[in-house]
Amino acid sequence: MNGPDKRWLRRYHPDSANDVTLVCLPHAGGSASFFYPVSAALAGSVDVVAVQYPGRQDRHDEPQVGSIAELASAVAEQVTALGPRPIALFGHSMGALVGYEVARLLERTVNPPVHLFASGRRAPSTSRPAAPMIHRLDDDGLVAHVQRLDGDAGVTAALEDPDVRAMALPALRADYRAVETYSATAGRPLFCPITVLTGRDDPVVSAAEADAWRMHTVGTFECLTFPGRHFFVATYRDAILSAIEDRLCLVPTGSAGAP
Repeated sequence: MNGPDKRWLRRYHPDSANDVTLVCLPHAGGSASFFYPVSAALAGSVDVVAVQYPGRQDRHDEPQVGSIAELASAVAEQVTALGPRPIALFGHSMGALVGYEVARLLERTVNPPVHLFASGRRAPSTSRPAAPMIHRLDDDGLVAHVQRLDGDAGVTAALEDPDVRAMALPALRADYRAVETYSATAGRPLFCPITVLTGRDDPVVSAAEADAWRMHTVGTFECLTFPGRHFFVATYRDAILSAIEDRLCLVPTGSAGAP
């Protein structure tokens, strides 16, 4: 492969060869553009690359990816095509699961990740047996569920527009299906550090479920709690980006990561 496929990876601001590359993975129904403010805020210190999943925005005519494993495999291939540079991963909600699986794949290569930031998602080793299958709800039920998670963050406001809603629902439903049918496979913990970010009032991630991520690394672990519900990442973006930048500035640049 001669470089990554631009359908998959979006870089909104100039890249510096000396920067750590932060690969950002969207939530269910989300798109690469969600991370434009992240790229703008970190430009000059961190190279931000946002992943665009198939089936949304300018990729709306492409088939949805059926599983977290399939999606992670495709993303890992594109990230590897970036070349030998320090790679960190940031994923929110569904993106945290994808990021975890991408990290597992990259740790089998010559360029393992230097950090995983897992936001708004319970650890892969946890489960909620009685949890409803959201992807089976009708359209109104699915939208209502997502809006309840939003709180006052404003992330899902566009779903009030009938045209946007019709365009977004297939991807949203497919993403929920991928998450709700995901099961973490057995394997060794990651070597890279994991920083978990969680909302204090997030109804889908308890403090114990967030802390359980510590079982998925032999490296440094920390859990940072912010005010807010599931989309605290939008409401408290500045504080979160400051935390990410502080941790990535400690990564030696100019060479790939090592286990």
